[in-house]
This record gives sequence, C-alpha cells and structure tokens, in this order.
Amino acid sequence: MGSSWSQDESSQLSEKPGETLSQTLDINTTAKETIQAKQIPHNYAAIMKDADSPVNESSIEKLNDQLYAGVLLNENRKKFWMEKKFNNNCFMMFARNLSITWAEDCRYWHWLKIKETSDAFVDVAELLNVCWLEVHGKFETAKLSPGIMYKVAFVVMMKDPAYGWRVPVNLKLALPDGNTQEHKENFREKPKGQWIEIPVGQFQTSAENIGEIEFSLFEYEGGDWKSGLVVKGVIIQPKN
Repeated sequence: MGSSWSQDESSQLSEKPGETLSQTLDINTTAKETIQAKQIPHNYAAIMKDADSPVNESSIEKLNDQLYAGVLLNENRKKFWMEKKFNNNCFMMFARNLSITWAEDCRYWHWLKIKETSDAFVDVAELLNVCWLEVHGKFETAKLSPGIMYKVAFVVMMKDPAYGWRVPVNLKLALPDGNTQEHKENFREKPKGQWIEIPVGQFQTSAENIGEIEFSLFEYEGGDWKSGLVVKGVIIQPKN
C-alpha cells in the first residue's frame, strides 16, 4: 500500500520544470537588461549625438571600455566619460568651448594644441598679456547623472615666469535655482608647470537644478597686467 502518483499528478508535475525554467529565463533576461540599462550613462543618446567619431556598441563591455576612456564631442571642444566606480557622467569643456575676452586677439592670447588622446589634439589658451581677465562658460545639467554631488573646477597651468597675480582671482558658479557661489583664489601661490584644478563650486543634481549652470574666472579691478596662465578648460565631475 505504498504511496504512488496518479497519471494526472505526474503530468502536472512534469510541466512545472519547463514552466519554472521558462520563468527563470525570463527573469534572468529581464535582470540582465536591467543591469545593462544601469550601465548605460544617463541621457546617453543626447550626449552621443555630438560624438566626433562613432563608438562600438556591439556589447555593453566594449561600449563601457570606450566610455571609461572618454569620448570627444563637438569637434574636440568637449569630452565625456564615465567614472568607473559608480558609472556617473563626467565632462570636460575645453577652452574653445569657453568665452574668453580678447581670446582671438593674438596680442593678448595664444592658442596651442596639446595631445588629449593618442590620436586627438585639443586647443588650450595661453595668456600673453591682459589686465582684463575674464573666462566664462555654461553647461546643461540634464546631461549629468541625477542625485549626485558634482564639483566644478577650471583646469589651468601657471607658467614660469608668470606676473601680474598680485590681486586674487574671482571664481563664481551660478546655479539654475538662482543660487550663486563665489570665492577668490591666489594664483601666485599655485604650483608652476603642471595642470591643476581651481575649484569653482559644487552642487547636487536635482529637479530644482535642471537647467544651465554658469561658471566664471575673472579679475579686472586690480589693474595689473597679467601673463603666464594657460587655460585648458572646465571639468565637471562627481565630488567623491
């Protein structure tokens, strides 16, 4: 009188493994798509429409390798990349994408090309001699990763010799919500002959801060003629 399975019960049980496998495959596929979607940068399509050359999208791994290395945009005027730890969006706005007073007058500024990648060069602006120093830029925050604390900094080099930096330089960040951050930096104390970051400010990407941020570096009240500054651009990246 041992226990036994009926034919109906056996039939029902024989269907379950197939159903479970199918459901598991569906779940795994959905999970994989979710993981890949998380790996794709925020606002990816809008950013990549400005890419200077096509990227390899045949796999998420190949795509991410290129994005970690960085992609040049807008005819080498910008650079986009993902930081590896959390895949957040980062940007560099090179000097050609900034508004520099007198930049096209060769008496005051000189444009140089430097190598950014193995096969690409970008323009940097070398200050020859001005008493009115003014550099401005704008950036659309919708291209940044949401809910992240970002920092904004000018990337510059102080040459040796350099003169005219008696008066500290003003840095200003204006946010879409109307708030501004301002402070001064003493360029005489900066190291020479290397690229350094001059902090402008920081902000959290949020619904209140959707729009353009504006950043400025300026000094025109001291009256000193200045020389020896090279402007590479402005970097926008997660604070941590």
